[in-house]
Amino acid sequence: MALRFGTSGWRGIIAEEVTFANVRLVVEAIARYLQGTSGAAGRVIIGYDTRFLSRAFAEEAARTLLAHNVRVDLCHAPTPTPTIAYGVIHDKRATVSGALNITASHNPPEYNGIKFSSSDGGPALPQVTHAIETVLEKLTSKDVQQVPQLQHPHLHIVKLEQPYIDHLARLVDFDAIRKSKLHLVYDPQHGVGASVIKQIAKQFRILLECVNDNPDPSFGGHAPDPSENHLQDLRQAMKASRAGLGISTDGDADRFGVLDRDGSFIIPNDLIGLAADYLIVERRLKGGIGRSVATTHLLDAVAAYHDRKLLETPVGFKYVGDLIKHDELVIGGEESAGLSIRGHVPEKDGILACLLAAEMVAVRRKSLQQQRRELFRRVGAFYNSRINIQVSQDDRKFVQKKIENLPGLFNNLAGFPAVEREISIDGRKVIFKDGAWVLVRLSGTEPVARCYCEASTPAQLRKLQRALNQLLAV
Repeated sequence: MALRFGTSGWRGIIAEEVTFANVRLVVEAIARYLQGTSGAAGRVIIGYDTRFLSRAFAEEAARTLLAHNVRVDLCHAPTPTPTIAYGVIHDKRATVSGALNITASHNPPEYNGIKFSSSDGGPALPQVTHAIETVLEKLTSKDVQQVPQLQHPHLHIVKLEQPYIDHLARLVDFDAIRKSKLHLVYDPQHGVGASVIKQIAKQFRILLECVNDNPDPSFGGHAPDPSENHLQDLRQAMKASRAGLGISTDGDADRFGVLDRDGSFIIPNDLIGLAADYLIVERRLKGGIGRSVATTHLLDAVAAYHDRKLLETPVGFKYVGDLIKHDELVIGGEESAGLSIRGHVPEKDGILACLLAAEMVAVRRKSLQQQRRELFRRVGAFYNSRINIQVSQDDRKFVQKKIENLPGLFNNLAGFPAVEREISIDGRKVIFKDGAWVLVRLSGTEPVARCYCEASTPAQLRKLQRALNQLLAV
């Protein structure tokens, strides 16, 4: 079985793809890659989430790295992905070669995996993961090296939370949130974000209550994904306490979900657009706006309104993070609830996103829906969605041909404006003369075609969704 990295690391089902033997192989390949690029693997941080076996897999990874004379900084407890990313870069006195995080992020409880971050704190770019895969292809279980036990002079147990919190205090106006007396309810989805956000609330005297904050490998029986259909507990708690904002993060706290004070779900695309406008207007931050090819053109409109550059990347936050790393952006985002901002890590951060949402409400003293309506009046309205269409392995080639001919298919479909241009950065994106657009790409990890749509009215959006279901039918 070939072990491959996807858009956000290597992951699979526990006891099928993700076994102790395969964890050892992947970490052995990473250790050899690091030694091959620098002559020594140096120092690596190992973190893990609250999933079944995550701590055990982390310890197995540590034993493998230690056999290569790597200094291992093993997190003392389940730790958020953005906290680990900041841990890679914050200590200028000691170079960190990268980080391994045992997590499957927002995937269902039966999944686990490994995220590998480079020495810049961001997700490893394709050229890195491809190089690791090349090493991996040549390895067997007999090639794996391990120390017999974890007691080792190169092993250090570390706590990364406080330096990360101190850094967030330079990015988020906690005083404004406190002074506004905004009542927050937080749902970490039984994942790793609770300890950090609770500490922030205590340290900066922010009014906060939590639901689902106990670590649970089953995540309450569903994927730890802060999408609208997983936020019922948060909505009920908000209603009971009359809270002003509901915030949520996924299993490893790199994605966000937000409920406005009336319990309505704020689409991640909209929150990224609101945050971009806020950071430019209120913070006067310099730089452009970055987004993946599948992310809302609301960001294009905000960039144009403020005379800022818009940069477009393939799907995968590692590409957006690369622009953050080079200090080109005010904010970078992707539609799957990922964002980071200028001066922060080149990794998506759900904790930061939730706290920025709280700051926007506290400073502007308006609900997020009110701010959204005002932004739409200034830059235009944008309604978007993502749908997944099931595609069997046998039908992939047939559907891929349809994707490649998507402009022609839409030009022949009655009732649609002409196709103005197409983009092939990742899949096929068709932009119509009225500004509406669709993007279709085959998933590399699931048997689906991912279809993204955006239009200026809800009715037009529904029309695009129906057309895609019709055109991609097999």
